[in-house]
Amino acid sequence: MDRRSFLKNTALGGGAAVATSALAAPAYAQGKRTLTMVTTWGRGLAGVFDAAQRVADNINGMADGELTIEVKGAGELVGAFEVFDAVTAGQADMYHGADYYFVGQHPAYAFFTSVPFGMTAQELVNWYYHGDGAAIHDELGQIFGLKSFLAGNTGAQAGGWYSKEINGPEDFNGLKFRMPGLGGKALGKLGASVQNIPGAEVYQALASGAIDGTEWIGPWADEKAGFQEITKFYYTAGFHEPGAGLSIGMNREVFESLTPAQQKMVEIGCAEAHQWNLSQFLSNNGAALQRLQSNGVKTLEFPDSVWDAFGEASNAVHQENMGDELYKRTYDSYTASLKSSSGWIKKSDGVYTAQRDRVLG
Repeated sequence: MDRRSFLKNTALGGGAAVATSALAAPAYAQGKRTLTMVTTWGRGLAGVFDAAQRVADNINGMADGELTIEVKGAGELVGAFEVFDAVTAGQADMYHGADYYFVGQHPAYAFFTSVPFGMTAQELVNWYYHGDGAAIHDELGQIFGLKSFLAGNTGAQAGGWYSKEINGPEDFNGLKFRMPGLGGKALGKLGASVQNIPGAEVYQALASGAIDGTEWIGPWADEKAGFQEITKFYYTAGFHEPGAGLSIGMNREVFESLTPAQQKMVEIGCAEAHQWNLSQFLSNNGAALQRLQSNGVKTLEFPDSVWDAFGEASNAVHQENMGDELYKRTYDSYTASLKSSSGWIKKSDGVYTAQRDRVLG
């Protein structure tokens, strides 16, 4: 059965079946439509599921009943790590997730969540909206029949929760640790046994001893997840996700079947959700950190020897992917933008915040 026949004959295709029944551009599907969004997040997972719902609410509000996005949590239609294939196959119309979950499809997807020693949230949108980022994301999506957008951001993520203190790089040898993306591959080079576990399953894995530690997001989301009930060693700065973007990937035929106005609604709905979600995380993290500390959580920083080992391992991971032309082109564009943005940010915001904190105490 070819892809179009599959879409017409499966209930899961939903709006995708409507979209592919008439392919002659520039014809657009008429009438009211419901599109299905699958997500990598368990329903109600703090911050990340909120971002998916925000995208849907934005589009639904602008579409005035002509277009409705229906959100499914991980496992409700397909599993957390199955959403990419579900959308490319037409089983669902769009996904919301962290694109670094899909480095198996192409390693360049990591750049649209975060890479080790990469961009802050502000630097990421600088590259995405005023550099090559959006165009490369679109080029990457075309390979898999997707139309992609940034649609959320966690801000800087914590170094994670550990069953013991980390005093040197050797402490990662044999450590069972949950970390997706290229950061996880870097930890693997330090001898860690790296696990990629959906967010909704991390608490149980940590509680059962299946893993020795985990990164998740930051104080607010981590507190909501309950990791402080299991361990009290919390490293507040991490190397792996300094500004983690979340994404929408829409089946490209479905996107192209939308009217120009509806396409713009998707674009704007995703962009607004990105900024709204970033401020959601950042506005909640400070108070959550204070609560964690008051409940006995020990906040720590990695020693320089560990940061140096992170850097060496991260560089090795990048070099392993440089044989792929698209990865190298993405890396070069990303790195050039990072250097351009960070120079001014360091001399302006960096100096100002240091002096503000000194003057105000």
